[in-house]
Amino acid sequence: MPQLPLGTTRRVLLYPVRDCLLACLYPFKGVFYFIGHPFLYPLLRARLLPAFLLSAFVLVNLFFWTYLPQVAFLALFHRSGSAWVNGTFLVLGEGSAIVAVLFEAFLVDESQVDIFDAVLVHKGYDDLVREYRSVSEDSMNNPLQRLGRPTRSSVYGPFSVRQIAEFVVLLPLNFVPYVGVPLFLFLTGYRAGPLQHWRYFKLRGFDGKQRNAFIKRRRWEYTWYGAVYLLLQLVPGLSMFFLLTAAVSSALWAADMEDQRRRQEAQVSQAPGYTDEPES
Repeated sequence: MPQLPLGTTRRVLLYPVRDCLLACLYPFKGVFYFIGHPFLYPLLRARLLPAFLLSAFVLVNLFFWTYLPQVAFLALFHRSGSAWVNGTFLVLGEGSAIVAVLFEAFLVDESQVDIFDAVLVHKGYDDLVREYRSVSEDSMNNPLQRLGRPTRSSVYGPFSVRQIAEFVVLLPLNFVPYVGVPLFLFLTGYRAGPLQHWRYFKLRGFDGKQRNAFIKRRRWEYTWYGAVYLLLQLVPGLSMFFLLTAAVSSALWAADMEDQRRRQEAQVSQAPGYTDEPES
């Protein structure tokens, strides 16, 4: 049986695995970046109390009214007590969906836009942000204070009826013992991952065709990123915090993509007689 050349093996196997692992780390990078940069704290303080009360209200009611009935139903298909584990994740998933819809519809989207833009400014990509809002040169030590009001419609992530519908349709996967929860997170992450870069696509000026092509080249990375993002959303009482750190993580990833893209463009422009377009 012929062996693949080393370069082909790296390109086909090692590099995709490496890229997916790196994508999985971004949600955690976002948490540590948020904690380590106090200029982001005001956005959390402004939303903390209403977010905590709303999360507590939703989860308490779900566990009080629906947990035991769902565990009893799952026990028909499970053995060795796994119904309790899957039932917990099922209720947390339901709560996460409700809380995310309420947060993103009424409390969070504007804050996520501000966080995303502030992180890009802090990383030195003011030119991207200026496409949608003014960025002053004052308050150089505080990227958030440098942001002016948006000059064009600014949405962090669109409200996706399709995503919500898929989330509801896929919830029964939690009935499957042991593998149901990971499978649920992976399949819902398929849709959730790319939506976290909706703001980046807008700043880049992508149309629908360009956006889909960009996502297609990174489909597995976005899926794994989305699965980890959704896993953090299942942590009781911290959904709001992780929604905000998700905006940090997506901005950090976008900044790394920009760095790679611009280095590629610089290399192409310096190569004599080479006219091929760099990767968008």
